[in-house]
Amino acid sequence: MGLIKEFKDFAVKGNVIDLAIGVVIGAAFTKIIGSFIDDVLTPLLLKPAMEAAHISDIKELKAGTVKYGLFLSNVLNFLIVAFVLFLVIKGINRMKKKEEAALVPPTTTEILLTEIRDALKK
Repeated sequence: MGLIKEFKDFAVKGNVIDLAIGVVIGAAFTKIIGSFIDDVLTPLLLKPAMEAAHISDIKELKAGTVKYGLFLSNVLNFLIVAFVLFLVIKGINRMKKKEEAALVPPTTTEILLTEIRDALKK
């Protein structure tokens, strides 16, 4: 009985729910980045190189049976997702630092000065 209660507390506490939400958002974000690479970045930046190689899609690049174009597409996808997540986490950390700075407890000098002020008021 204790194991089931522990699991219920763990699942309801928010850790599992937060993780599930993160996975769903990550999957949707990956699709957006994939579309950005396939539909925007590749045609704009790689089009001259692809026309020189006589291909229409980066995923068609291959040497024999090795599909290195698909690999390059996936590497670009990963780098963009990692960079955007880095920026998001950096922003979140900056907000946390501001919150922590606002919650700094008073120093002993400030506490003593407050007590002296309160004593003088009496």
